[in-house]
Amino acid sequence: MNLTFYKYQGTGNDFVMIDNRTNSFPKNNTKLVAFLCDRKFGIGADGLILLENHEKYDFKMMYYNADGNESSMCGNGGRCLVAFAKQLQIIDNKAAFKAIDGYHFATVDENQIVSLQMKDVTEIKNFDTYTFLNTGSPHHVELVSDLKTLDVKNRGSQIRYSNLYGKEGSNVNFVKQIDSDKFAVRTYERGVEDETLSCGTGVTAVAIAMYANKLTQAKNVKLDVEGGDLEVSFKEENGKFTDVFLIGPAKFVFKGEIEI
Repeated sequence: MNLTFYKYQGTGNDFVMIDNRTNSFPKNNTKLVAFLCDRKFGIGADGLILLENHEKYDFKMMYYNADGNESSMCGNGGRCLVAFAKQLQIIDNKAAFKAIDGYHFATVDENQIVSLQMKDVTEIKNFDTYTFLNTGSPHHVELVSDLKTLDVKNRGSQIRYSNLYGKEGSNVNFVKQIDSDKFAVRTYERGVEDETLSCGTGVTAVAIAMYANKLTQAKNVKLDVEGGDLEVSFKEENGKFTDVFLIGPAKFVFKGEIEI
């Protein structure tokens, strides 16, 4: 059987996209998903995303990590899925879709810049050396001075599997401030079990954590990731963050077929 797929990337965070409106993809086959994401034997991606029909919204998003398991929300994946839906002519320049963490609204412009509304954040846990919050996925946020030379995979893995986060683990973000409204970020992603070039829910967590820790007064924060540049905007009142938007490019790479 030949499977038609599309490849997308958002600031280097890359995804296999599959139009599953006919429900023909064997979504419980974790080995197949892992194979498709494998960079040596398959297509190669940080994750796989199914676009499915939804009775109320434009479409439904199902996201799988590269290890083959269904995962929590992926911000860059959501942005890429909006661009994919536009390519399939499901939407024009606005989208409303359902993901594992609930409803999302998004817009896409003529330059393939996608602005994706993320979930509200009402709880932020600050500790001496790090901050923890959930932006659709759990995120550990930690300031470091040696961001360029840091062994992100090794250090991130240690934190992800530590007693701090138990069996489920957490994504881990290392941050260095560049300007009053700009931060450099490197992220270790659970499920990928490695550093990725970008993480959408991660930079969203970083922007909110930096504001909550009074390291910036900006409510439109610029994030410099290994794969490019993203922005996060939000409103804040009494420690509650609403109208949170993740903004950045989502690019079509290629379309192909693979035998499964």
